Amino acid sequence: MSNILKLKPSEWNLSDLLKDPSSEQINKTLERINTKISSFEESKASLNSNISSSDFIKLVQDSEIISEELSIITGYAHLKYAENTSSNSSAALVTKMSNFATEASNRLLFFDLWFKKVLNEDNAKRLIQSAPSVYRDYLIHERSMSKYTLEESEEKIINLMDVTGISALIKVYDRMSNSFEFEYIESRGKKKVKKIFTNKEKLTSLVRSPKASERVAAYKALLTTYKKNSGILGEIYLNRILNWHNEFIELRKFPTPISVRNLSNDISDEAVSALLKVCQSNSKVFQKYFLEKAKMLKVRRLERYHLYAPLKTQKQNRVAYGTAMKMVLEAFEGFYPEFKSIVQKMITEKHIHSKLQDNKQSGAFCSTISPSINPYVLLNFDGTLRDISTMAHEFGHAIHSVLASDKPISVQHPSLPLAETASVFGEMILNDALLSKVTKKNKKVMLAEQIDDFYATIMRQAYFTIFEIDAHNIVGKNSATTSDELCDLYINNLKEQFGNTMKLSDDFKYEWLYIPHFYHSPFYCYAYSFGNLLVLSLYQQYKNEGNGFIPKYINILSSGGSRKPEELLLENGIDITKESFWQNGFDFVSEKIQVLKNTE
Repeated sequence: MSNILKLKPSEWNLSDLLKDPSSEQINKTLERINTKISSFEESKASLNSNISSSDFIKLVQDSEIISEELSIITGYAHLKYAENTSSNSSAALVTKMSNFATEASNRLLFFDLWFKKVLNEDNAKRLIQSAPSVYRDYLIHERSMSKYTLEESEEKIINLMDVTGISALIKVYDRMSNSFEFEYIESRGKKKVKKIFTNKEKLTSLVRSPKASERVAAYKALLTTYKKNSGILGEIYLNRILNWHNEFIELRKFPTPISVRNLSNDISDEAVSALLKVCQSNSKVFQKYFLEKAKMLKVRRLERYHLYAPLKTQKQNRVAYGTAMKMVLEAFEGFYPEFKSIVQKMITEKHIHSKLQDNKQSGAFCSTISPSINPYVLLNFDGTLRDISTMAHEFGHAIHSVLASDKPISVQHPSLPLAETASVFGEMILNDALLSKVTKKNKKVMLAEQIDDFYATIMRQAYFTIFEIDAHNIVGKNSATTSDELCDLYINNLKEQFGNTMKLSDDFKYEWLYIPHFYHSPFYCYAYSFGNLLVLSLYQQYKNEGNGFIPKYINILSSGGSRKPEELLLENGIDITKESFWQNGFDFVSEKIQVLKNTE
């Protein structure tokens, strides 16, 4: 661990994806993929109802080889772009790869459409039942999308139009928002401190500052900038919704906008509806916490600026990167030593980009590109306690990917809700390890921070999804809806969340413009609520069963996306269609709030 302590925030090495990033080598790679696609296209003549199981599976596996090579070259382009979203050359490479991938997808489309739409039901069942077990749930899921699949010519047109249409608009959103400069004005009595922040992560880390003036200044700098740009950003979002509505409701005939995401996640509308309903009915759980937190901070009522105010008022020292890494690795090792080994290998291979720099993509992510290559993780590490939790979260994703790396690329990735399981579990492991080592006074501080995180990752994300449902319904019915109307919708969403426990200033009506998931992946956010509440249940199982629980947990993670989530979880005693299951998670949060109240 001594070498770990010496680690500094650094950049990643993408040579495992592309050893020679020259234009000549990239073009050679694309030519090689193009040749394989041409060869695959020759199989079109062999597609008929009587195709043998072995020939069918060979075609599936041949398409996976092409998918994996495409994923590697496009993954490289997107990771280069994430390093510096202002780079014209990186942006051009992303566009080039997007165009190539779209063309490739269109050329391979015949096989997907044949299986979904042309093949009759009896022969589809025959091929699914005779396929290796790792593919069966995946093939059933693919077949379930047949009624929303269009004709080949229509599918090709949509793919082509997306590249220069909605995908291009989202890239404009990213480039624009990642290059913002934020004017920070902090009031310290009669004195005003002015700064310009060019890194969004550096600015937003201050919303958890122990100094009230810094929290207010950070939020105002953030929200004022988004307000100034609300016309363009709002217009992009309105077009995102209209594009979603036109394709999925008008053309594909999905019952609701969120049904698109649910089917993609292989989760029933019933399960997601139960989740969101229970979240709404439990808003008072966190409202009680906000009242309690106001007492602890010695204020009558919390202002939204201070939602994440720490209970410690003294300045919190920044944690060195190596120290943070050591804390996470020790926590992982205490749970299951292989978790530590997986992360150590990523460090050795330089698959982590943790350095703060201008124009770098904000937030954090884990990118799984190929089962044969360890994942890449992007962090914006600034030494806060939140950054350490984020580190545990993203490494949890990476561990999930590695444990499922024996699966083919088509089934390695879990659906979004299950994808958040290992990440949130990683945070729980870390928090438990830290809580066991602190004094009673610091334990109260950490408990409050943990409940803050429960709010941020359960209730906040559920209400994000509720906002999206309402926004998509309103815009879908009235294409003349304005971004100002969505601002009003969002502030009312916040009022329902907080009740009378939180003083809301008008600038928070622009907060939704800052949420990239709304633009990139509509209805993604409920996956966080799902993952967190699921983990609270799993973690209680772990506490009750001890090490006997670990094989069950490893089984869930190592399944990747090869199993239907509802069935996989039901085998482990979890019925996600029942409101009572989701309520158990809120009961756990309520217990934590009571422990906090009773801690002196």
